[in-house]
Amino acid sequence: MKILVVNWQDIRNPWGGGAEVHLHEIFKRVVRRGHAVTLFCSSFPGAADEEQVDGIRVIRQGGRNVFNFIVPYRYHSRFSREGFDVVVDDLNKIPFYTPWYVPEPLVGIVHHLFGGSIFLEASFVAASYVAIAERLAARVYRNTPMAVVSESTRRELIGLGFREDAISIVHNCVDHSVYRPSMEIPTGPPVVGHLGRLKKYKGVDHLLRAFQIVRVEIPEARLRIVGEGDFRPALEKLADELALKDAVEFTGYVGTAETVRIMQRMHVAVNCSAKEGWGLTVLEANACGVPVIASDVPGLRDSVLDEKTGLLYEYGNIEQLAQKILLVLRDQHLRTRLRGEALGWARSFDWEDSAEKMIAVLERAIATKQQKGKGR
Repeated sequence: MKILVVNWQDIRNPWGGGAEVHLHEIFKRVVRRGHAVTLFCSSFPGAADEEQVDGIRVIRQGGRNVFNFIVPYRYHSRFSREGFDVVVDDLNKIPFYTPWYVPEPLVGIVHHLFGGSIFLEASFVAASYVAIAERLAARVYRNTPMAVVSESTRRELIGLGFREDAISIVHNCVDHSVYRPSMEIPTGPPVVGHLGRLKKYKGVDHLLRAFQIVRVEIPEARLRIVGEGDFRPALEKLADELALKDAVEFTGYVGTAETVRIMQRMHVAVNCSAKEGWGLTVLEANACGVPVIASDVPGLRDSVLDEKTGLLYEYGNIEQLAQKILLVLRDQHLRTRLRGEALGWARSFDWEDSAEKMIAVLERAIATKQQKGKGR
């Protein structure tokens, strides 16, 4: 197959996140199976206009604020002439509305819909724009085959009128050659960790407030916040206001190897997000032998098996979150049991399997389009 993928960002973009990892890990494996993949995405400072990344032909143009307007123009002026067998539209916040202008077989990828949670992240005007765009997208893409990352997202789409038989789950996974446990169980002062971009909707401020309660009970506890984002200054200010400066470390962006090293020394990781498609960092922590405490919201309730691979708490309930952290830090038997279950759970997710599932989704979309063409 000759495949065109359209996404806001690529794996090398510093603004990228779990969606970019999902796309890259799957489609680099699709390339290894003999298919040709072109990714069209926005550019960033210092990026090449065109390059090969793990066999994927990456073409970049425009910034993040205008890329959705560039896509239709570039499709008509260039990509429509290249003879692609199928087009993949990775929907994320603002859709590209490809069903309006792409005649080739089309597949959408959906991690999650923001819904009301976007108002936690953006200004009212920007959030309203995203919310309206999502509602319109539900109508525009309703007849498009969809690949989603979780059962929660699948149910969301069904609730919006998408056909059940047109939705396939293609999970986020883990590279087990990279994310693996240390041979030693963490010792020393208990370490609580957070992994991921520092965005307002991720709820890291909830974690800081809960950690203040934890420190009253376990003064030697430490919190390591791994990642970067535009909410970091506000979080650093809050840590100072809560008198946590000496107990909290903001690592900023670190490479994968260093991230793994840090995770291997955590006693527990926490994800306080208001909503996720799946929560890739949950599996990455689990693969390193770290149980995860997460908010009981769509996506995270899919990736965290409550009382098996970690614990769920009521989103926004700071006291409950603090008590769950204290429980895991104090109860070594519980922590060891959760660690074992987490490792087994993470091992059940492999990128090779997801690549095969994605290929099947693409081939089915092509066959369906061809069948409809014969019926005319």
